[in-house]
Amino acid sequence: IRGRVQGVGFRWFARVQGRRLGLSGWVTNNSDGSVEVAASGDQARLDEFRRVLRRGPDAADVSSIDDLDPVDEHDFPFAVRR
Repeated sequence: IRGRVQGVGFRWFARVQGRRLGLSGWVTNNSDGSVEVAASGDQARLDEFRRVLRRGPDAADVSSIDDLDPVDEHDFPFAVRR
């Protein structure tokens, strides 16, 4: 996820929303200023999660979301990785 997404509470926002939707996965900051998210769950909930992440927290400004290869992250609750 690219844009103004670091230093604005984006990881916490993603964690809260991922757990609210019952998803598994993680969110982390990347050194290039982007945020990376891996999520697993029901497709309708994943679609909703993507819509919520597109908006982000109030201070964020999401410019793009790039899809990466699918991951299987279903063994733990949604978490922040450092």
